[in-house]
Amino acid sequence: MSDRLKRVRFATLAMATLAAPGSAMAQGIDDKYWVELGGYLPKVDSQVRVATVAGPNLATTIDLEADLDLDSRELLPQVNAGVRLGDGGWSLDAEYYALRREATASIRREIVFDDATYPVGVSVRSNFDSSIYRATVGYAFVRSPNTRVGAAIGLHATDFEVGLSGEAQLGGLTTQAVARRRTFLAPLPTVGVFVRQRILADVTVSARADYLSLKIDDYSGRLLNAQASVVWQFAKNFGLGAMYRHVDYRVDVEKERWNGRLKYRFSGPALFVRVGFP
Repeated sequence: MSDRLKRVRFATLAMATLAAPGSAMAQGIDDKYWVELGGYLPKVDSQVRVATVAGPNLATTIDLEADLDLDSRELLPQVNAGVRLGDGGWSLDAEYYALRREATASIRREIVFDDATYPVGVSVRSNFDSSIYRATVGYAFVRSPNTRVGAAIGLHATDFEVGLSGEAQLGGLTTQAVARRRTFLAPLPTVGVFVRQRILADVTVSARADYLSLKIDDYSGRLLNAQASVVWQFAKNFGLGAMYRHVDYRVDVEKERWNGRLKYRFSGPALFVRVGFP
């Protein structure tokens, strides 16, 4: 047999081994290290209110989609990575995804944002950016070759930026270009539960929910993060996954010079590629 034919047969055998179902593909639930990269396409519903300390009841609760024409559908990149510690049930998990939106709209009602009043009919340029970071420590108290059930504690931190610019009134005087922008980082601890179940040799389903309502320093908030996913392990160390996620988030801010409230909801599907190593 020629060397060339041997190489062809070896390559064919290797590809068949990677693609075949069975023990080589049944490692997803037992991965010690994993990374997931994908895109999340949620429907976004967000509201914001920013007031001065002197006039806390004068600010407008702004519906960013209805009032400022920000897109209600956005494709968000997301990344998730984790590690299982030792042979026990402990694991570390971290996730990141981000939302970036901007628009220009002729507003249909008066908007008071911080100390600026934007009258009806003026053109207002707005932006809303958020970066979401989630890290958890989990422990699986039910462990079997096909099942993991456990609880987790973690931190859900969101870095926000919201801004408006356009013709506005300041202290009764009209100014052509008034820009107001607020940024803040809102960290909220969470507690949650998770479950993973291998239903076929190459298919695993999982679900998790994280929740907390708490006040920390300048921030008070409520958070619900719930998701369900399925992963098909199509080759050794590689899988394709689909997920549905719902996030309901509210944070109140009480700073020395201003206070406000931000509410948003994300709900929608995601697709991702998983790379894992046992």
